[in-house]
Amino acid sequence: MAMTSDVHVRDLRYFVTVAEELHFTHAAARLYVSQPALSKQVRALERQLGVELLDRGPRGVTLTEAGAALLPHARSVLAAWAEGAAALDAVRAAARGTLVVGMSTSPGRGGLLPAIRSRFTAAHPEVTVRLRQVSWEDPTAGLADGEADVAFVWLPLPDAGRYGWTVVAEEPRLVALPETHPLADRREVDFADLADEPFLALPQSAGPLRDHWLALDERDGRPPRIGAEIASTEETYEALVAGLGVCLLASGNAPLITLGGVVTRPVRGLSPARYALAWRRTDADRPWVRAYARACGEVRGQG
Repeated sequence: MAMTSDVHVRDLRYFVTVAEELHFTHAAARLYVSQPALSKQVRALERQLGVELLDRGPRGVTLTEAGAALLPHARSVLAAWAEGAAALDAVRAAARGTLVVGMSTSPGRGGLLPAIRSRFTAAHPEVTVRLRQVSWEDPTAGLADGEADVAFVWLPLPDAGRYGWTVVAEEPRLVALPETHPLADRREVDFADLADEPFLALPQSAGPLRDHWLALDERDGRPPRIGAEIASTEETYEALVAGLGVCLLASGNAPLITLGGVVTRPVRGLSPARYALAWRRTDADRPWVRAYARACGEVRGQG
């Protein structure tokens, strides 16, 4: 059976996700890949194995007999591989003596980071804390790909079941507008008055977080208008000044955006934004991860 010897873990993950969703578009969204790329990889896997795993009928996707036979084994391979990867991560981290803290937006928030760091370092002087800035393309700020051990993130996270977290700050969502915008004259804005405005959106890869900052839950099923995509504070500011759209942001991030030409206003009818320290569930018992989370909880308790 030489033909099966080089099956990639990724291809098994693709197959399992399609088998669970029985829908290529939904599976592609869950995997953050394009639907054509997903279809192509699954076809390639079928060619490699010499069997059809999925029936692509007019009424949707179903598992073939071969697909049903493979599914439990593919799942156990993925589970075993996840355990292996976690064990490797633990060995690497122990060898490094380093705790990597991921973040996309710098968590100013009243000196939160230095306070956590000094508390953690006092308890664990042997560990080096390294900050890693991650682009907005990755809403998990380095957790998903193992680049960070813990990370400051905005909720909701994609694939939330993989992570544990502690909420660090809950902040109102404000709207940022060019100061020339008609709504900039108001002291407070109703979300209903913003719903039809073009919005600046996070990259598609941000998944549920993109939806959160577009306030999908508050739109009663009406799709938002996207004025532009933004992947950094600088891009957000430039797009606002250029009048490409408005955007929601947490009040703690307002100082990063309210440079010349941009104002922020409170919005009625929006739930708050939640900022959290998160970790992979597989790492929940790692001593340094627990210690950093504890330091974070203690600092927040004083706030």
